[in-house]
Parts: sequence; structure tokens; C-alpha cells
Amino acid sequence: MTPSTEQQAQLTMPHLIVLGNEKGGSGKSTTAMHIVVTLLNEGYRVGVMDLDARQRTSSRYIENRVAFCEENGVKLATPEVRVVPRSTLRTSDEAEEDEQNRFITAIEELAVSSEVIVIDCPGSDTFLARLAHAGADTLVTPVNDSFVDIDLLARVNPKTHEVEGGSLYSELVWDARKQRAMTDRSTIEWIVLRNRVGTLNARNKQRVEGVLQKLSKRFGFRFVAGLGERVIYRELFLKGLTLMDLKAVGGLDGRGMTMSHVAARQEMRRLMDALHLPFRAKKEAAE
Repeated sequence: MTPSTEQQAQLTMPHLIVLGNEKGGSGKSTTAMHIVVTLLNEGYRVGVMDLDARQRTSSRYIENRVAFCEENGVKLATPEVRVVPRSTLRTSDEAEEDEQNRFITAIEELAVSSEVIVIDCPGSDTFLARLAHAGADTLVTPVNDSFVDIDLLARVNPKTHEVEGGSLYSELVWDARKQRAMTDRSTIEWIVLRNRVGTLNARNKQRVEGVLQKLSKRFGFRFVAGLGERVIYRELFLKGLTLMDLKAVGGLDGRGMTMSHVAARQEMRRLMDALHLPFRAKKEAAE
């Protein structure tokens, strides 16, 4: 079952930023939360949808944030969140209709107070994930900088490193784009984030970049630098914090800001600029 034209139109009221791929461990939830907090700190009203009700990484991140604020007597911008669980109905048609209704209801509830909604998808192909992809205005696909994750996007010849064909996920995005174009003639901006890029100019790094350049032309996405490999991201989750909060709370555990933290914040700012979010561009032009 696919969303009707009328129902799809309801999904695009706020700007939808969807974090999606079909592989875990790529940094989706960490990236999502950093995008959310950056936008909140810039004055945007942001809502969050967690479509992985089993793992609940994004919603747990926000719960940790609320607990940190209460325990430490600090005020940090915190988004409204909705967790959308998968249906327990037996037949696939009934389950998909149920999930579609839940998805639309969550969008409508968040749209009342949000101008941007960030959706964190599960690392698997689910009907809820397909709904999110079809409704996306900006689709962000984080991948680790390795051929293990590149396989998510396409089949690559192991000897020549030539692209032999698309992956199931690439086909999913292609279908979502076609459906979106037929629904309201809108486009989905697809961005692939290269997370955990090594600092050394290794041969594998160059090969990955070469393959991504070919894939970007073939499948119509932009690839940009994402988040580096930093231990601090694992520490921040437990407190519900992001790099953009460290200055306000005096650093992690009161240790103050380090040069590594400053560099990471700059990395995040570059990532946000690279997303080319249209509402940020309009605001900057107006100022």
C-alpha cells in the first residue's frame, strides 16, 4: 500500500529532513540529534519522529537530555518527539494502513508547533521508512567511509571499482523520488554523508571518493563530509548533549572546551552549511 495523493500532501507542510539508510552503525541518530539541536539554537521550531520503536535511539537521546537538564538545573532547547511503532495487525494491508495513519497523525501533531521535522528511520526496509522517504524534502543518508557501507548504495566491481548497478536502497530512493514527483511535482534533495572519514590520505579513502563521484552522477545525490570518528559522540549520548551544547554547559563533565571539541563544532557547522537547507538560505538572505 502506498500513500494516497491527498495523504501525501499532508506530509509536506513542515520541511521534512529524513535520516535514512538500511544499515545500522552509520551515525544516523547522532547526526539527526546534532541537526536538531543546531536548528533549535538557530531559533527554528523543530520536532522529531523516531520510527525505530524497538531501538528508540533518538527518543532515548532526548530523554537523556531532559534528565540532564533536570539534574543539573540547566535549560537547553529540546524538541518535541513522537515515537511511531510498527503495527501489530496480522495482515500486511491492515498493518500498512494502520502504520500510515499513525505516521500521518504524528506529522499532523508535530506540524502544529514545528516548522521543521527531523525523522530518524530504522536501519532496515520497513513501510514506515518508505513513508518517510516518500515525504522527505531533504534525505540524508550517512555512510561510513568504507566499501562495506558503499555497498548500501550500489554494487561495485571489486577489481576495477566500477559501478555495476544500483542497490535495493538506491531503488527505494528512486521510487520515492518518482512517487513524490507524481504527487506534488516536488523533488527530494538526496545527500550522502561520509561519516568517520580518516585523516590520512589512504588509497582506500581515494577509491571510496572516486566511487562516490560516479554514484552521485548516476543516482543524483550530493556527497559531503559528515561527522568524524570521535569518542566524544558516545559520551554525549548518555547526557543527551550535542557538540553545540558544550559551551552552554561548560564542556563535558565540567572539563571545559578542548581544541578537539572546537574542531568538532566547526565540522558540524560545515555539515549544516553543506546541507543547503532552503529555509536556512532564505533566512540568511533576509538578514
